[in-house]
Amino acid sequence: MSIIEECRQKIYGGENITRQEAIALAKEPLEKLTAVADEIRKHMCGNRFDMCTIVNGKCGKCSEDCKYCAQSIHYNTECQESYPLLQTEELLTGAKQNEKQGVLRYSIVTSGKQLSEREIAQVCDSICVIRRQTNIEICVSFGLLNERQFVKLKEAGVSRVHCNLESSKRYFSEICTTHTYEEKIATINAAKSAGLSVCSGGIMGLGETMEDRIDMALDLRRLGVKSIPVNLLNPIKGTPYEKNSILANDEFCRIIALFRFIIPEGDIRLAGGRGLLKDKGKRCFQSGANAAISGDMLTTAGITVSSDKKMLQELAFSIGK
Repeated sequence: MSIIEECRQKIYGGENITRQEAIALAKEPLEKLTAVADEIRKHMCGNRFDMCTIVNGKCGKCSEDCKYCAQSIHYNTECQESYPLLQTEELLTGAKQNEKQGVLRYSIVTSGKQLSEREIAQVCDSICVIRRQTNIEICVSFGLLNERQFVKLKEAGVSRVHCNLESSKRYFSEICTTHTYEEKIATINAAKSAGLSVCSGGIMGLGETMEDRIDMALDLRRLGVKSIPVNLLNPIKGTPYEKNSILANDEFCRIIALFRFIIPEGDIRLAGGRGLLKDKGKRCFQSGANAAISGDMLTTAGITVSSDKKMLQELAFSIGK
């Protein structure tokens, strides 16, 4: 019996695959790996598809030195836009527009290591208004907050917190030096303790190995994360990663398939960089992915919600929680 079939039977029996098995899977023929990953997706999740959008709620002048980011003050990029936390009316308008298009989740993302207490109070007021006037779920990505702050956000109407691990613990210090992997883990645990669900994943193409990707996914599994955004690095001019090669579609599909094997019941979510793929992620949605961030990203153009909905209909997905 092949390692792919052994792992499929193990998953269907309610067991997790091991690190060694995941590493072995990474070397298997791509077509068979992705086909079985998609079968596992159908078995565990059906044809349900989770679609969300994000809004750049506070832009630029970020103190952190993440080597992929156009908003960091440490690098001279073409992204010179900078503005404070958006006011309620702007956030509400975006939420209403997305709800009208059938989007399930609307995520407010802010630059910087963490929001201040004043900013948290402001955005809590905005979220209360959004929740009163719409039925769209609110997700937030506000940096390295603590449990008390997350409780405030939950009381305002937030249902999910986003905090990417970005890569493995081993490789993280190569990506960022102004905060640590351990701080990321603490943030995720604080959000969970506050009663919030968590969205966490990483960026592929930073120079990490396949084992780094697997180790990150295993950490996410241990943390109980069920929404896993998988980003494809878009090399930004002026950042240390500006000359990194963009991963091939085959490689990205392999990563998606492996993540499905590791977290079989999760929402494996195509995120930033999807627009770099010629097929806009279609093959990945046939390789185990069942979620996506639609619309524009933070500092780069994305794929329209209408285009995504057309693709998903062709693939027999049904948008729903």
